Amino acid sequence: MSGLGDLASRWLGASVLAASDESFGEKEHLLTPGAAAFEPGHYGPRGEVVDGWETKRRREPGHDWALIRLGAPGVITEVDVDTSFFTGNHPESCLVEACGAEGYPSPAELAGPGTAWTEIVPRSPLRGDAHNTFGVTGPQRFTHVRLSIFPDGGVARLRVRGHVVPDPRELDGLTIDLASQRYGGAVVASSDEFYTSSGLLNRPDLARTMGEGWETRRRRDGGPDHAVLRLGLAGQVRQLIVDTAHFKYNSSAAVEVWASADDPAPAADSAAWQPLLARTRLQPDTRHVLPVTSPEVVTCVRVDAFPDGGLSRVRVIGAIAPEARARAGYLWFNALPAAQATAVLENAGVPAEAAAGLAARRPLAPADVAGSDLRVLAGLLGGPPER
Repeated sequence: MSGLGDLASRWLGASVLAASDESFGEKEHLLTPGAAAFEPGHYGPRGEVVDGWETKRRREPGHDWALIRLGAPGVITEVDVDTSFFTGNHPESCLVEACGAEGYPSPAELAGPGTAWTEIVPRSPLRGDAHNTFGVTGPQRFTHVRLSIFPDGGVARLRVRGHVVPDPRELDGLTIDLASQRYGGAVVASSDEFYTSSGLLNRPDLARTMGEGWETRRRRDGGPDHAVLRLGLAGQVRQLIVDTAHFKYNSSAAVEVWASADDPAPAADSAAWQPLLARTRLQPDTRHVLPVTSPEVVTCVRVDAFPDGGLSRVRVIGAIAPEARARAGYLWFNALPAAQATAVLENAGVPAEAAAGLAARRPLAPADVAGSDLRVLAGLLGGPPER
């Protein structure tokens, strides 16, 4: 397994903010979590019912576009423009751009001259009824993407895969779910995924059905099954939440939880794992809140489920370690597009000219913050306190 996720996932809060046209198929279909489906012969007032975003036939120059706010900002590595079931009505080509913006700008503000858009997928031909995947390179962290299609047509789904880079300013002083996908946590290994993926365990929403949790095959030995979660931010764990929602006759009977400070996470049978939660009985269809104490900072946890069965969610509640906060701060600030980095500094009180100069000096390292002109960065980056 990898730490890649869909930054444009609806489960993370992504949204299609605006589109140039949606005459045949609504723009919201672009981010529908499941795969596209289609039944020919079903018609409504707008024409044949489609499971995707489809624009009208253009009779004038130009192209269509859709504007998406990512659910979790991050570094984009791949874009999938999925034209499933669109054959004679798919676009000829597409272009994908991205930007980094502070706050919650409106579509009009994002279209204005103050927003710097970066081309991440050059104009490229599209195949109908296919996953058109494009690799993306570059270290920048983005908050929004804009999909342009030429000249018109239909796209079933848009996936924007990459690595989450959380804004650490939003987390200062808080106790959070250190393992959440929202902050870059990932399930990196599991013993079995016969029915459903262990990658669902750290999704930030609540499971709506048994199909939205992790379920293994029936074991005919003593077990257990296991899943390894890499924390998005290292910290000291204070509480575990183990939810068996919707698993009524096939929930795991008990769990043990282990923790490690290793990075990357050790193998499941490594001696580096230390006990975090002794074997604890579980009830079906129940949210279990379990107090724990980890005196040490941990980077990953292993959940052992006895003997098999289903878990819907696992939360690892704790405080971010100061060292992890600093690493996250430097990673975040160094990955910001230049315009956003400048805006961050100006919002912190740095004059515009000095802010642009500091943004241009990136990447910054902790030693750089010692300079007097960089002290304002200390609070942003998680370094020594501002004096």
